[in-house]
Amino acid sequence: MGKPTISVLIDTFNYGQYVEEAIESAIAQDFPAGEREILVVDDGSTDDTAERVRKFGSAIKYFRKPNGGQASAFNFGLRHASGKYVALLDADDYWLPGKLTRTVDEFERNPDAGMVYHAYNEWIATKKIFRDAQLPLVSGFLPANHNELLKYVLYPTSFLAFRRSAIDLLLPIPEDLTIQADAFLSALVIFVAPVVAVTDRLAVYRIHSTNLFADGGRADTHRRELRMRTRAALVRSMKNWLDERAYELDRPELEELFKQWELTQEGDEFELETPGRFRTARHLVRYASHFRARMTWRHRAVTYLNAAGSLVVGYKNIHRLDEWRTAITHSLRPHPRQREEAKMSRSN
Repeated sequence: MGKPTISVLIDTFNYGQYVEEAIESAIAQDFPAGEREILVVDDGSTDDTAERVRKFGSAIKYFRKPNGGQASAFNFGLRHASGKYVALLDADDYWLPGKLTRTVDEFERNPDAGMVYHAYNEWIATKKIFRDAQLPLVSGFLPANHNELLKYVLYPTSFLAFRRSAIDLLLPIPEDLTIQADAFLSALVIFVAPVVAVTDRLAVYRIHSTNLFADGGRADTHRRELRMRTRAALVRSMKNWLDERAYELDRPELEELFKQWELTQEGDEFELETPGRFRTARHLVRYASHFRARMTWRHRAVTYLNAAGSLVVGYKNIHRLDEWRTAITHSLRPHPRQREEAKMSRSN
C-alpha cells in the first residue's frame, strides 16, 4: 500500500477516560480507511490509556514514549506520520462526521494552502451544554493584509490540519512548549503559506476540570502559571523563527501582533496579582486599540467605558460595570404590559 493521503495524529497524556471517543470519532469518518492512518502518541500516561487504546488493534498505530509534553509528542508523531496532510486531534476532543473529507477537499481545491482550520462547538462539561465558540475565521495569505493578520485567532489543536510540506518548514517544535505546541504551528504557518478557514463546525472542544490550557470554569493558579510560562516560550520561539528568516520584527503589523500577545499575557498576570486602578485602565485602553481588528464598535466602546469605570471600581469590580449597564438598560425598557397597551392605543 502506498502512502496515505492524510495522517491523523492524536496526542494523549492521562486522558484514558476520553481517548476512546477521540479515536472512535476518527475511525468513524467517511474518509476511505485505506487512504488515512491514525497515530496515537501516548506521552507517558500513568492511567489506563494503554489498555483502552490497545482495544483498537490494527485500526491505529499506537506509540508510547516517556513524558515530555505536547511538543515532544507532536515531534515524535510527525516523525512517524507519512500522509500528504496531517490532522491533529487532542485526546479529550472529538470530530464530527465529514471532518476528514471536508478537510482534504479544501486542501485539494486550494493547492497552495498550508493549513485548513474550521469552526467548532464547545462542550462545557460542568454545565452539560454545547455552545458555538464564535471565534473569527480568516482565509488567505495573512501577512499581506494587516487587518486580517490582526484578526487571526489561533484555534486549538483538534481543528487544525496541515499540508506536510508546509509543516516541515516549522519543525522541530521547541520542546519547552509542553502545552501550546499547536499554537507554534498555527501562529507561524501563516508566514509560510495561505490558510483556509471553514465555517462549518466539524468538531467538539471539551472544556473540563483537567484541561491543561483552558480553565474549565474555575480559577487555577498552577494552570495559569503553566500557560504564562509556555506562552512566553512560544513568543520567544516565534520571534526567533521570524528573525532567522529575515522578517523585520519592528514592522508595524508585527509589532501590533506581538502587542496582542503581550496584552494576553498581562491579562493572566492580573489574575495572579491584582493590578492597581491606573494599570487596569491602561490595559483596557491598550486592549481596545491593539485588538480593534477583532472587535465590533460596540465591544470597543464598552471596553473604553470599562477603562474609565475601572478608575473608580478597580480591577476586582469591573464585572459590576457590566451588571449595572444591564440593569439600567433593563429598567429603561417598557414593561411588557406597557408595550401591549401602547400597541393597542396605536391600533385604536
